[in-house]
Amino acid sequence: MYENDIQCIIRAQEGDKFELENLIKNNNGLIWSIVRRFNGRGYELDDLYQIGCMGFIKAIKRFDTNFEVKLSTYAVPYMIGEIKRFIRDDGPIKISRSTKELGIKIKELKRDYQNKKGKEISFEELEKELNVSKEDIIIAIEACQNIESIENNSYTNPKDGKTISLLERLTSNKNEEEILTNKIVVKELIDGLDKRDKEIIMLRFFKERTQTEVAKIMGVTQVQISRLEKKILNNMKRKLIS
Repeated sequence: MYENDIQCIIRAQEGDKFELENLIKNNNGLIWSIVRRFNGRGYELDDLYQIGCMGFIKAIKRFDTNFEVKLSTYAVPYMIGEIKRFIRDDGPIKISRSTKELGIKIKELKRDYQNKKGKEISFEELEKELNVSKEDIIIAIEACQNIESIENNSYTNPKDGKTISLLERLTSNKNEEEILTNKIVVKELIDGLDKRDKEIIMLRFFKERTQTEVAKIMGVTQVQISRLEKKILNNMKRKLIS
């Protein structure tokens, strides 16, 4: 992932159009990875890309260089929010059945957890109970809610009674923005693989099979799997930095 130079960000915030365009260009892969998550919603991806760029620019303008987080990861909620707001403002929301069903399950779990333990369930616990990723949980929650700015006060912390924004709620000392970004990018890269390459990556890095075990499953030699794995990872790396 492109490392954003702090001085470039500051100059862009001060109105330097060259630096602004440079930041967009160098984060082009990230912007497209967010945009592609909205494929099939009835909108041209090029149009959504422009909306995603608007969200990225908003993130640049509001980015505090003292944050212990990269601009690229800080910008993810802004881009997602900008695109979702555009889709919602433009017409009826097209929500998939699976997203609706996940949203219903989340609501039920949150209600039951609140009734039993007197506090709100965490994203980590939702992930564990539903066996789905954090980004899918966030999208399902947002899809079933009214439009809400990520900066609006929307949650009261039961520990100290302070009201925090949705953006703050999605962050922690674990740098969840970066985790979310990495998951989105990796998912997009894997989705772009053909069937054979995807199976190799899933077996090796998600099911933690050895190259020998994968070779037996695929009906080839361990040497072939080693070569294929190296080639696939190199191709993914090139796409990531392009």
